[in-house]
Amino acid sequence: MSAPIGITVPKMLPITGTWTLPFTAYLFLLSGRVVSHRLSDEKYLGDDAGKGSEDDFDALQVATRAHQNFLENIPLALIISAVAELNGGNRKVLNSALGALLALRIMHCEFGLRGKGAMSVGRPLGYYGTMGFLGGMSAYAAFLIKGRDIDTQIPVSIVFNDEINYLALLRELLREASLQM
Repeated sequence: MSAPIGITVPKMLPITGTWTLPFTAYLFLLSGRVVSHRLSDEKYLGDDAGKGSEDDFDALQVATRAHQNFLENIPLALIISAVAELNGGNRKVLNSALGALLALRIMHCEFGLRGKGAMSVGRPLGYYGTMGFLGGMSAYAAFLIKGRDIDTQIPVSIVFNDEINYLALLRELLREASLQM
């Protein structure tokens, strides 16, 4: 039996951490599409290759918007999920919600933006579903800390000039985590 070398830190955020892989894989796909269209259209800056029509948008523009839209929503969604998980969120709720979010983002792009006129059924479903996720998960995260006396949980030595010293808070949390092991 081998012993770990160095400071052992408990695994934090196993659910959010697990879902980073499929979200990142889909981001790679979206990014690859942008690069592919840029190379084939020889359009290395901007997002309009001038190949669209009234009924169909330019493929580079659609790929760029899909990529940007993903990047506008997913980082915040993962941060909110991490906050909920750190505050004791239910594993099934978090896993189900993150799985649904991935499906919504795929619907938004694959069955929405990439459809006729960039406005197929997946686009509004993906948009409103994502907004629902952000609002719902934020409310869930806030609910998880409801009733906790936050002021008494932060040691006085961490508060300086009525502001929280986050580095000292992180050190304190790691110290408490190592004591519980």
